[in-house]
Amino acid sequence: MAQIIDGKAVSVAVKAEVAEEAAKLKEEKGLKVGLAVVIVGNNPASRVYVNNKKKACEAVGFQSFEYALEESTTQEQLLDLVNVLNRDDRVNGILVQLPLPKHIDEKAIINAISPDKDVDAFHPVNVGRIMIGDYAFLPCTPAGVMRLIESTGTDITGKQCVVIGRSNIVGKPQAMLLLQKNGTVTICHSKTKNLREVCLGADILVVAIGKANFVTGDMIKEGAVVIDVGMNRLDNGKLCGDVEFESAEKKASFITPVPGGVGPMTIAMLMKNTLTAAKQQAGIE
Repeated sequence: MAQIIDGKAVSVAVKAEVAEEAAKLKEEKGLKVGLAVVIVGNNPASRVYVNNKKKACEAVGFQSFEYALEESTTQEQLLDLVNVLNRDDRVNGILVQLPLPKHIDEKAIINAISPDKDVDAFHPVNVGRIMIGDYAFLPCTPAGVMRLIESTGTDITGKQCVVIGRSNIVGKPQAMLLLQKNGTVTICHSKTKNLREVCLGADILVVAIGKANFVTGDMIKEGAVVIDVGMNRLDNGKLCGDVEFESAEKKASFITPVPGGVGPMTIAMLMKNTLTAAKQQAGIE
């Protein structure tokens, strides 16, 4: 029976580290870390995420600047705001909550954020730096996954690592991070043949495909570390991941629950990225 990887506990530890360092920066350098969060429209899920980010800022001692814009906001108006925030010294990190309304080009907005303030690590410059292993920021979810794997005491070197999902936000950067830790990485997706056989070879399995209970216990190698990035709501209103937990738990050595696994780590790593941005902008190593 697998040990549960407690994402809440690990995220609390990360936020405590960030809070301690932020307090030190304020005391010794007079530097107050600031994160600007921009939300366009009234997407209820986005509003929950933004509120959680504000609470996290408060918990670690950051200033938080919220810009809640109407659904009718034009792309030009949003670009103008991003340019203002790029120049605002109080703002160390800029986060534009996705998805944006259909009339706004997400790519244009992401590209407009200064790479030095891009704490989501979505800007092409930061994506490229992840590819070559010379990065300041990591996308928050893959960075959180790495911290969770680390918390199990698992050495990634030489392990067979399988990532299901090839999104720019999770799958691709996740594969790069595992590779940089000397894992042997296979990326799977909707066109992968013999997926079950590929998964059965995985010492570390990261699932980010967005399909409820897609990976079942018979696809998991005995003793594998299983990280479930999925967050799906079933017809009965219950949350579940991309991994069918009950059958997977019987095979894995470590497994993340949903909720309470990867989710809490994403915001904790956002706080860490914002702190890193503030230190870089102030010329502090």
